[in-house]
Amino acid sequence: MHLQCGRFRLDLGVPAVMGVLNVTPDSFSDGGRFLEVPAAIAQAERMAGDGAAIIDVGGESTRPGSAPVDEDEEMRRVLPVVERLAATLSIPVSVDTRKTAVMRRAIAAGASLVNDVTALAAPGAVEAVAGSDAAVCLMHMQGEPGTMQDAPRYTDVVVDVRAFLGRRVAACLDAGIGRTRIAVDPGFGFGKTLEHNLALLAGLPALAADGFPVVAGLSRKRMIAALTGRDGGERLAGSLAAAVIAAWNGARIIRAHDVRETVDALRVMAAAGAMRDNCA
Repeated sequence: MHLQCGRFRLDLGVPAVMGVLNVTPDSFSDGGRFLEVPAAIAQAERMAGDGAAIIDVGGESTRPGSAPVDEDEEMRRVLPVVERLAATLSIPVSVDTRKTAVMRRAIAAGASLVNDVTALAAPGAVEAVAGSDAAVCLMHMQGEPGTMQDAPRYTDVVVDVRAFLGRRVAACLDAGIGRTRIAVDPGFGFGKTLEHNLALLAGLPALAADGFPVVAGLSRKRMIAALTGRDGGERLAGSLAAAVIAAWNGARIIRAHDVRETVDALRVMAAAGAMRDNCA
């Protein structure tokens, strides 16, 4: 399996790590740390050196309860970082946005992956990606960031999320986006209770069975705090456990803040998986 991100062919024979780079003042884990361009560039270079296969640049926090960011402000935050990283790194640079204009400008600046929490729902978003050679990550979210955790409900969360992602994949294919340019993300924590998140984690094999790379973003999220009783900077161990479980269950891209530790954990998992397959 691979993901074609512009000129980059991302081999997903073993799970890859997508490094999170929030150029925001208010993201739930690291808001403000990398808001200035030099700090963002330095962090991206560290993550690349630690083994990240993708750097995901986001200029709008989508944490529960967050408010939308003005389009011009989001561009001001992300475009200089995307342009610089695309020119200097030898790995794909992703833009984490739900705004069509930001997608277009970021792709023009060198982004080779669009990571959209609304699965290209905005007017013109599908066309923006289809008219480029960038890949896309289609994520499921119930509701909006400001209200998504207000009593989310599903008939069957795995079935419902899988069906939604299938519809969005079909829309992309119909628009001319090739299969090898599409990844899907169940959206852990985006309009889900702890029980929903755990059901999705266990149900990842069903999503992976549809043949598109599954992205799992569990790093430092509230579900980790709920399960461990740890908060803030103490969620690393729980995040690594969740990353390994997600990868073992079929996720091919793990979105993480702690890149070096996640890469190490996935290497151990991959070696154990290879031994299992050889002994089967």
